[in-house]
Parts: sequence; structure tokens; C-alpha cells
Amino acid sequence: MGRYVVRRLLQMIPVFVGATLLIFLMVNVMGDPIAGLCGERACDPATAAQLKKEFGLDRPVWQQYLTYMGNVFTGDFGTAFNGQPVTELMATAFPVTVRLTVVAIVFEIVIGITLGVLTGLRRGRPVDTGVLLATLVVISVPTFVTGLLLQLLLGVEWGWIRPSVSPDAGFGELIVPGLVLASVSLAYVTRLTRTSIAENRRSDYVRTAVAKGLPRRRVVSRHLLRNSLIPVVTFIGTDVGALMGGAIVTERIFNIHGVGYQLYQGILRQNTQTVVGFVTVLVLVFLVANLLVDLLYAVLDPRIRYA
Repeated sequence: MGRYVVRRLLQMIPVFVGATLLIFLMVNVMGDPIAGLCGERACDPATAAQLKKEFGLDRPVWQQYLTYMGNVFTGDFGTAFNGQPVTELMATAFPVTVRLTVVAIVFEIVIGITLGVLTGLRRGRPVDTGVLLATLVVISVPTFVTGLLLQLLLGVEWGWIRPSVSPDAGFGELIVPGLVLASVSLAYVTRLTRTSIAENRRSDYVRTAVAKGLPRRRVVSRHLLRNSLIPVVTFIGTDVGALMGGAIVTERIFNIHGVGYQLYQGILRQNTQTVVGFVTVLVLVFLVANLLVDLLYAVLDPRIRYA
């Protein structure tokens, strides 16, 4: 196991460098960030030259990237165009988005896997058909429509929640936004769990466990569920990074100042340092989540061993 972890960590290095390089190049061709600093009126040439020199934009892109990566390894993600260090923006934004993501993942695990197990064990029955139709509707409806409807009904019409989240963004306030963020993924987890449970029910090891006279609950929890969760764990593990980076719509609807909000502001203002800094951390989140998913395989399936 130790060798495998070391090998995977070494494999992350070229992936991380390649991903950050691609992001850096894409962000730098979005437009002229100096034009965004000057607002509607164009900067005079002297001011533009001074700003480019101050933010290092007068150098070739490859030099800017090497300088940026060298600073990243020392914990310096640069300075936003408003003069605030990007690390300060991260310190305020990431805790909020992490709490939102935790709420969303809990919904996926508790509701998605529970519904998937129930429908997988009752394949073809009315409850199975009803859940499949419900998940299809959830997948078909865009997230911004779901968020706006819940905000209007629960926040404005019925007054059960606050229409917008406070700056503290406690777990209680993030329940509805977390449900909105997790809605599509929850539907996929339900359908994926259902399919996996239904397929593994016909496996030889399940029939053997039933023939031994084991209680139904033990057959489901110890034999059927553990093997059926492998594809579900893969999806949820990769979904962690997607939820953190894809929360732009949800955070905009509920006025949550998290990662999505900062990315939106950075793209809108063509703030290269902010966008690249936040996406760099999200790349690390993706890589670590994938490593943890691979390690969980051995826990769920004892037949899997890493050399």
C-alpha cells in the first residue's frame, strides 16, 4: 500500500503541472486584464505599462508561469488587482464552500444511496418506477431553476428560510443551498446505486450467502452493499471537486461568498491571479479525492490489493 501511495503521489506531479499550465494559458488569453482595471475608459499607455510591470504582465507567458509556480510552492498565490492577497480570499471563501460541499455530499450519501438500495431491491415495482421518474425530472431541470424555485417558495412565499445566506454561512443556512447543489448528483447516485444493487443481486456470492441462511440484513449490508458501492464511491469521490468548483450558480442564487462567487468575480473582472489561484487549489482537491477513492476500493472489496 505504501509503495502504491508514493507512486500515485509522484504521478500527480506531471498531472498537476500540466493542468495548471493549461489553466494559466487559458486564463491569459481571456482578454486584457489591464482593460478591466481601468473600467469603461481605456488606460493611457503610460498607466497601462506601469500596471503591466507592477503585476508582471510585461513578461512572456512562460516566464509568468514559472514565476507563479515558484511562488505557489512557497504558499504565495499572488495578489488580486484590488491589492488583496489571493490567500486571504481563499481563507474566507474555501471554508464556506467546504461546508456547502459537505452538506451536499451528505445528501448524496444518505438520500441517494438509501433510495438506490430500496429501488435496487425492488426493481420493477411501483416504488422503483416512481423513484426513476423523480430522478429523471431532477436531472432534466437545470440547477438554477431548482434553486430559484426553492428560494421563491421556501424563502419568499412561505418564509421558512432566509432568501439569502448570511456572511457567516452556518450549516443550518446551507441545508437548502446544499440540497440544490447536490440535486443532480443525488439523482445520479440513486440511479447508479440502483443499477449496481440490481446487478449484484444475481451474483453467485449473494446466492451463496442466502443459501447459508444468513439474515437478509446481513446479506445486504455485508455482501451486497459493499461490492455495489464501488462505482458509487468513484462517482462521489470525483464529484467532490466538481461540487466545489461548480457551485457558481448555487452561490450566486443564495448570495454565498464562497469559491464559486470568487471565481465568478475573478472571471468577470479578468483577475488572472484570483482565477488561477483558486483553480490551482481545486486541481489539488481533484487529485487528492481520486487518490482517496482508489484507497477506499481496498476497504470495500478485500480482493483488491495494491502492490
